[in-house]
Amino acid sequence: MSTARLRAFVADFTALIDQPPDEPRVVSEGSKLLAALVAQDDWLPQTAAIPHPEHYSQYLLHLDPAGRFSMVSFVWGPGQFTPIHDHTVWGLIGMLRGSEISQRFRFEDGRPVADGAPQTLVPGDIEAVSPAVGDLHRVSNVFSDRASISVHLYGADIGAVSRHTYSLDGTAFPFISGYSNAGRPNLLADVPA
Repeated sequence: MSTARLRAFVADFTALIDQPPDEPRVVSEGSKLLAALVAQDDWLPQTAAIPHPEHYSQYLLHLDPAGRFSMVSFVWGPGQFTPIHDHTVWGLIGMLRGSEISQRFRFEDGRPVADGAPQTLVPGDIEAVSPAVGDLHRVSNVFSDRASISVHLYGADIGAVSRHTYSLDGTAFPFISGYSNAGRPNLLADVPA
């Protein structure tokens, strides 16, 4: 395993953010960069691919020094899923290993209701979320016998952003996710090139 591909991606994505682009451009051009990264599965450090037996894990891979974006790996153990939740910032999801199901939601009469059919993501697929394009979804690992891993980019330090989960009656519960590798502000700094 070499992090050269990951380091090159971070440099390219930082150059995109430096422009500074608007959200549609970040989503369009960033999706292409992320698709190229997840097309190869030889760069993710093993320490960012460890499933937890009870809940999904969110490992910080890179945090832009100015806080303009963060990059994480989501590791879904067998059968694991999220509650319905929002992000409050733009996000790009790239499927690396396994498969996950993303069900979008919208509010109707103050309650979250399914918005379209569930989308199954397989390696190489990209999905975007944001308040502008749809920010509410629930995600689950397709598999009951193995882990799945997706790579996420967000327009902030997502581990520090105040967000919400929602019950089916529309009750909002604030949360701040943090990171499964807390105390390590940048995984790339710990891994040789």
